[in-house]
Amino acid sequence: MSAGNDAREQPAGRPGSAPPARPRGGVLAAVRETVLVVAVALVISLVVKTFLLQAFYIPSQSMERTLDIGDRVVVSKLTPGPFELHRGDVVVFADPGGWLADTPEPERSPLGAVVADVLTFVGLLPEDSDEHLIKRVVGLPGDHVVCCDARGRVTVNDVPVDETAYLYPDADPSLDPFDVTVPEDGLWVMGDNRAESADSRYNRDKEHDGFVPLEDVVGRAYAVVWPLSHADWLGTPGAFDGVPGRSGVG
Repeated sequence: MSAGNDAREQPAGRPGSAPPARPRGGVLAAVRETVLVVAVALVISLVVKTFLLQAFYIPSQSMERTLDIGDRVVVSKLTPGPFELHRGDVVVFADPGGWLADTPEPERSPLGAVVADVLTFVGLLPEDSDEHLIKRVVGLPGDHVVCCDARGRVTVNDVPVDETAYLYPDADPSLDPFDVTVPEDGLWVMGDNRAESADSRYNRDKEHDGFVPLEDVVGRAYAVVWPLSHADWLGTPGAFDGVPGRSGVG
């Protein structure tokens, strides 16, 4: 007699055998797992929004043709910081003080307002643009920015800049002259649709004299992600490659 015969298992369903164990709390376990997955996803989203990336909505025409009204852009919070911010980069920044007019709150139901606030807080909805602006960096700390030279171009550190690659079609670099030196803690910014952009040029009577404090910069806009028909990568243009001085700020 072989040992295998003595240790043979009982076949399933054999009379006298114990019925298979039934899982307990199946629905409750599924609910717990779902709640855990959602909680982890929200935590990850919050961490990403706080330290890495954030979505923003474009509310105005000041950055056309680069950005249209209704575009959603993704902003890297690592620039400036670990990565340098360069002339020509598109940046999102908090209102330095008085740049934006008061806008009415959107009408939502109480539940809709709570849901929108939560989703915005964790980064699943674009940040409310009422308190932020998006412009292009033209002058870094220490730069001497002037408009305009004999051919109507902006100059940075005495070098004329060809901005036709991103300016709104047929737009002048500026219809209003200016001659500024950017402070060490600031940026000089301008919209691509110069005739429709209330940028550094038109806020020189406000706090910070039209310059954007570096501490108010949320980050650099890297890509248009919505609508899909307008999806695009927002790289650093080569228009400022010949400008002397510092190449970036971290």
